[in-house]
Amino acid sequence: MELLIKYHNPELIRLEKLAVGDWIDLRAAEDVQLSAGEFRIISLGVSMRLPEGYEAHLVPRSSTFKKWGIIQVNHMGVIDNSYSGEGDIWGMPVLAMRDTEIHVNDRICQFRIVERMPSLTVVEVEHLDGPDRGGFGSTGEN
Repeated sequence: MELLIKYHNPELIRLEKLAVGDWIDLRAAEDVQLSAGEFRIISLGVSMRLPEGYEAHLVPRSSTFKKWGIIQVNHMGVIDNSYSGEGDIWGMPVLAMRDTEIHVNDRICQFRIVERMPSLTVVEVEHLDGPDRGGFGSTGEN
């Protein structure tokens, strides 16, 4: 299976699949200064063509908030295979919770590819046969 990638910033360190873990780190492709409360889409400097039948899920690294005080505003980015042109440059939409500086090649997020959801037919029913667990937030309660 191949993942085709176009780099838009020659300074970017090239992607590599880690020997341990299931996610691939992505790096900022630009120097960014953000003030607390400021929103910005940080360029990741890459365009990709995913394998047929797959999509990418993009999330912050576990250290991203601690290091830079930014949160990804859409919680998880979903990139489908139709976003695969040379000009379809990946980005990370963030909100700064404090004044911060991010530099080219800082590892700010990660992605993995997963199979797309199969085609489904939605069928309305009067009743569901599964057990009733007690509603939202009820797991583990007696």
